[in-house]
Amino acid sequence: MLVEIVVCVFLAIGGLFGLVGSFGLLKLQDTMQRLHAPTKATTLGIGGVLIASMLYFLLIKDSFSFHELMITLFLFLTAPISAHFLAQTHISLRMKQSDLPESGGAYGWSLFDDPPVMDKPSEPAAPTQAPH
Repeated sequence: MLVEIVVCVFLAIGGLFGLVGSFGLLKLQDTMQRLHAPTKATTLGIGGVLIASMLYFLLIKDSFSFHELMITLFLFLTAPISAHFLAQTHISLRMKQSDLPESGGAYGWSLFDDPPVMDKPSEPAAPTQAPH
């Protein structure tokens, strides 16, 4: 009975974070604000459901499910990284460096301070001659 309650609590937590993340995605006005809601829904909402699934299979079915653990780790690692990339893209497309506040760091906003990476045409390698 206690195990079922714990599984239900994790399912409810996952569902609650999913609902709040969906609501935040619809109601927040700015792109940067909207970016925060789905990343939390992914990380905490789906994470709660996967933890509930792991506990169910481990404690009720007596089998360890390695798949849910790998999915949880993958989501916990990729959600912040993808949110960072989306935020950088938004900043680079919509804002000027003068519109941003001071970064407080020694290097400023690296998005604007780093030199752009240009694709250079590859030069053919010089043929090497074997010594005679």
